[in-house]
Amino acid sequence: MPAYDEIFEKVQSTLVDALGVDEEDVTKESTLQGDLGAESIDFLDIVFRLERNFGIKIPRGELFPENLVADPEWINDGRLTTKGISELKGRLPFADLSKFEADPDLEKMGDLYTVDMLVQYVQSKLAA
Repeated sequence: MPAYDEIFEKVQSTLVDALGVDEEDVTKESTLQGDLGAESIDFLDIVFRLERNFGIKIPRGELFPENLVADPEWINDGRLTTKGISELKGRLPFADLSKFEADPDLEKMGDLYTVDMLVQYVQSKLAA
């Protein structure tokens, strides 16, 4: 299985190709939307490129879950509830939710999608 750094380099070049960003902008902490300017349409392209570059299959909605906030019990006043956070943890096992849990504002949910999360996700798929 490739080491974390090898996977990171491949994820980094994937994001450079998909988003037209500079390599030095793609750090482990970079958020896909906030730092790298990804829009929802880009997520499909990123999934396709990751599948091709790593030879893995990414089921629809597994890496970038859709309708995460569809259940009214998960949201209250623009913030995720305890139940919503629990659901999010289940759906995004590689995301670092520590900061988000302290302030679970829906507006900040996009920040959970970091380069490091992608690397860990790919690593788990390669290990499977």
